[in-house]
Amino acid sequence: MVNSWEELRAQAMQCEKCNLCRTRTNVVFGTGPQDAKIMLIGEGPGENEDLQGEPFVGRGGQLLDKMLKAVDLSRQKNVYIANMVKCRPPQNRDPKPEESEACIGYLRNQVALLRPRIIVCLGRISAIRLISPNFKVTKEHGVWFEKNGVLMMGTFHPAALLRTPASKPAGLEDFLSLKEKALELCPEIFE
Repeated sequence: MVNSWEELRAQAMQCEKCNLCRTRTNVVFGTGPQDAKIMLIGEGPGENEDLQGEPFVGRGGQLLDKMLKAVDLSRQKNVYIANMVKCRPPQNRDPKPEESEACIGYLRNQVALLRPRIIVCLGRISAIRLISPNFKVTKEHGVWFEKNGVLMMGTFHPAALLRTPASKPAGLEDFLSLKEKALELCPEIFE
């Protein structure tokens, strides 16, 4: 366990624990205030993220930012965003279990440093790893779980909402539920 953001980031930037390091342009560590009470966790960087070194900067990220704004949240002010894996899987495929396993220590360390009150899993990959191996996004999105004193919810990945626009209203409902929980647990983040 590393006790500083700078040291953890430096370690991640040099990581060669799995084959994803061979094809990456940039390590996509995470973004947002290092004292955020809400953490969003996606699956892995896409092409735009790999090029820019920041999570959720493509079309899916633009949708995510709009949904956050709709509930008075933002990556600049009160939300930290990370991924299960820090390097882009080729052709934006799902990260393989061994890749997620190689990278999970960085994510656990980010969670330990951040100490969020709420974690939102964006998509199936993070939800099955962090909430339940049997998690079904279409059936369980928006349902709250408590693990080790942290409230957790799985919801649709923004890229999935772009592919299936009919799910956007349900995704927005999940974000409205997130705001409700945040107002209950950490209202100071809206000040």
